Amino acid sequence: MSRTRFLLHATLTVIYLVIIAGAVVRMTGSGMGCPDWPKCFGYYIPPTEAETLEWKPERDYQKGQVIIREEKLEVAQRDFTSTKVYNPSNWEAYTKHDYALFNPWHTWIEYINRLLGALAGLFTLALFLSTLFEPKKNRKHIVIAGLVLFGILFQAWLGATVVYSVLNPLKITLHMLMALVLVALLFYLKAQIDQEQPETSELKRHRLMLITALSLTLIQVLFGTQVRQSVDHFIDDGNPIATWIQNAPVLFYIHRSFSILVLLVNGILFYRLRKTSAFYFTYYQVVLGLIFIEIATGIAMSYFEFPFSSQPLHLVIASLLFGVQAYLVMKTSGRLAPFKS
Repeated sequence: MSRTRFLLHATLTVIYLVIIAGAVVRMTGSGMGCPDWPKCFGYYIPPTEAETLEWKPERDYQKGQVIIREEKLEVAQRDFTSTKVYNPSNWEAYTKHDYALFNPWHTWIEYINRLLGALAGLFTLALFLSTLFEPKKNRKHIVIAGLVLFGILFQAWLGATVVYSVLNPLKITLHMLMALVLVALLFYLKAQIDQEQPETSELKRHRLMLITALSLTLIQVLFGTQVRQSVDHFIDDGNPIATWIQNAPVLFYIHRSFSILVLLVNGILFYRLRKTSAFYFTYYQVVLGLIFIEIATGIAMSYFEFPFSSQPLHLVIASLLFGVQAYLVMKTSGRLAPFKS
């Protein structure tokens, strides 16, 4: 069981690293750094110079490699060596989209994001195999780990659709939501693996409020994703970020005001749990700390022109908050309870 628990914690860590990397991709506008999938410009290791993506005479090309020609992507149809004159029969137009720009920084930021995603897939597979070959097999562990494995594969497919759609906002939101689903499943597995004991009546009374707090966090994340999209559109239209707050949509004010409700509900839970369980009270100290950091980074982004790293920190803290709350909800359902001291 210790092996499965180790792999579970390692998988959670890597998933959060993927969320951080995704936030950096979003912050730097690197989402189209690799315009194809799963390779990057047709390479397993992407180029570092624009010259690599230019057509050149007497050069060896492999099937699937990409060049940028006349501001369009073209893909090699077969392995061949180019002649002194460009031969269009060797190439076919890339039809998934018409985005054909190369920025080495964007490319490598997106590439690292994909590498972390692949690493998450390997850890997820190892976790599933570990539950499958436990000395005392637990069917529920196997099912949950299997769902996580399926989820990571679905998340990879979603990532591909995000690229093919040239960063469609709805698909970006779905991509983020799927990451939270994976976090919730992993914390559910953690709650299942952790030691069980009969649940106290006091904790049962708080379950509905814990679920409410978790739901509010999820809604707030959705609001935040939509607000971020409005910021991206504002910048894409050529407006200076310094003036965004003056032109913020109504959703921004809803998102900002909703944080008061999130803080209030979790503050009440914090007060109630302090007399119920030292374990849960300790966790809720973490929850409140994360909420205060989340509010602070939100204020920094809104009024100080998105300081460096504030956006990925805001997203990662929200994901951590969701994960901790999900774990507490799982621990208060059924027979699940914290470790015995």
